[in-house]
Amino acid sequence: MKTLIAVIAISLGTLSLHAQTKPAAKPAAPAVKKTTSTKPAVKKTTTTIKPVVKPAAVKIPGTRVKITTDSGVIIIRLYDKTPLHRDNFVKLVKEHFFDSLLFHRIIPSFMIQGGDPNSKNAQSGQQLGMGDIGYTVPAEFDTLLVHKKGALAAARQPDYVNPAKASSGCQFYIVQGQTWSDEDLNMFEMRGGFKYTPAQRAFYKTVGGTAQLDMNYTVFGETESGFEVIDKIAAVGRDGGNRPFGDIRMYIELLK
Repeated sequence: MKTLIAVIAISLGTLSLHAQTKPAAKPAAPAVKKTTSTKPAVKKTTTTIKPVVKPAAVKIPGTRVKITTDSGVIIIRLYDKTPLHRDNFVKLVKEHFFDSLLFHRIIPSFMIQGGDPNSKNAQSGQQLGMGDIGYTVPAEFDTLLVHKKGALAAARQPDYVNPAKASSGCQFYIVQGQTWSDEDLNMFEMRGGFKYTPAQRAFYKTVGGTAQLDMNYTVFGETESGFEVIDKIAAVGRDGGNRPFGDIRMYIELLK
């Protein structure tokens, strides 16, 4: 079986002061007879200032999962725009499929990958990445869902054996990535036949991701917290096959 891979940015308006000519004195106004008047009393009122109540934070819709690792916790929101991948992932989480599996493939400035069922009882130094669950998930590409840092995406077999770009039923990766220039992003657009939004470009240029994978691997979720955990895992020592020297296990649960 082929190895699953994830091939895996006032004006200071010049205030002009014009000289003014002092106007000539006006003639004295006619004398006005002074009269005495009684002003009505002004009723003093007290105004009560109500405290400002901030609106409750709006929770973005979507199913959330908690990935607990030896390096910390990552919270991920699954996209409703990719229902096939969302539902499959939720199914596996409910079955505790991922519990005690390893992040078996780590590439700094790229991604951290896990979900190989063979990794649960793998021996030290054993090559991983070929484990499977027996089915694939059809690709669900969306130009609004890109490989920004923290994106959750599905690994898959390469194009020459998988031209439909169908996803692995169980292996996934979380993006660490790198920043990209406008020239890079222009090239990826031409190659993929799509256009980045201004917000996507700004993110890739400042925060980063793996833009080279856009529209080639299905992105089906994003990290909401735990970016430092992704960075910590991506920095561990690893062997020539990019497997960490020390096992990094995962436990995934659904959040309400």
